[in-house]
Amino acid sequence: MTNSNDWFAPIVEDFVKYLAVEKNRSSNTVRTYRTDLELFLQFASSQGLKKLTELELNTFRLWLANQKEKGSSNSTISRRSSTARVFSTWAFQKGLIDSDPAIRLISPKVNKTLPKVLGQKQATALMQTAANLEDEENSMALRMRDHAILEVLYSSGIRVGELTGLDIKDLDFTRCTMRVIGKGNKERVVPFGQPAKEALRSYLDESRPEFINEKSGDALFVGSRGKRLDTRQVRRIVTSAILRVEGAPDISPHDLRHSAATHMLEGGADLRIVQELLGHSSLATTQKYTHVTIERLREVFANAHPRA
Repeated sequence: MTNSNDWFAPIVEDFVKYLAVEKNRSSNTVRTYRTDLELFLQFASSQGLKKLTELELNTFRLWLANQKEKGSSNSTISRRSSTARVFSTWAFQKGLIDSDPAIRLISPKVNKTLPKVLGQKQATALMQTAANLEDEENSMALRMRDHAILEVLYSSGIRVGELTGLDIKDLDFTRCTMRVIGKGNKERVVPFGQPAKEALRSYLDESRPEFINEKSGDALFVGSRGKRLDTRQVRRIVTSAILRVEGAPDISPHDLRHSAATHMLEGGADLRIVQELLGHSSLATTQKYTHVTIERLREVFANAHPRA
């Protein structure tokens, strides 16, 4: 996005290096910060800013207003204002500016929506459909792999990026656990259930050997050409599978994570245990699933109680 005429290009590079090395942010997070910051500094340049010391709070406010005029959602503007504050604080601490102008920058309120989740019967139907699927378009080996992917996502509640990063050595079939690397390069051990264990065993014994080649390495889930699966391929697998479950909402791999968390809480799991399983750094992030279970409780009450 930058070019040789952008005076701020070295500043952007220093900032993203700080995020990646010192703050240990994920590559996706760093990429998002870079994009937001480049957009802001390009806008600031168009407003006459020629050096960072000229930066003012009003520059940030004008940028966010411009984003709003272009149709950006409140959630996008809120994220970009967060980028602005992080960058402003970093630049001040680094001595690039004399004050921290974005410290008083206010983010727009974001309407919080409850995550989409499957009902427990729908989740069971999804797994059964995947296990018994007869599909002329896909080979038996591909169907076994896709079934294992769905079982692991729902059973463990791991993120799709954590799933695609799994190696065979990360699995412990004796304890039914897996070692995953989450956000911030944090490692945790996550359990998986007996159906996931059986699906994984079948995939490793009968399916994966048909795909592997010199490109496969130790990757657990690989594509038909032997390469490690990426997140987009997993999303397509989930989207295709859910279409076969009557009445189920359109979901993503992350919604399977939501479903796993919700169903664990509905089953009586302690909130902090669910927090640990999901790899949330803050309990507040996990608490959103309690709202989901309350909403589902209200729905059941409304449909079942004679005096509802």
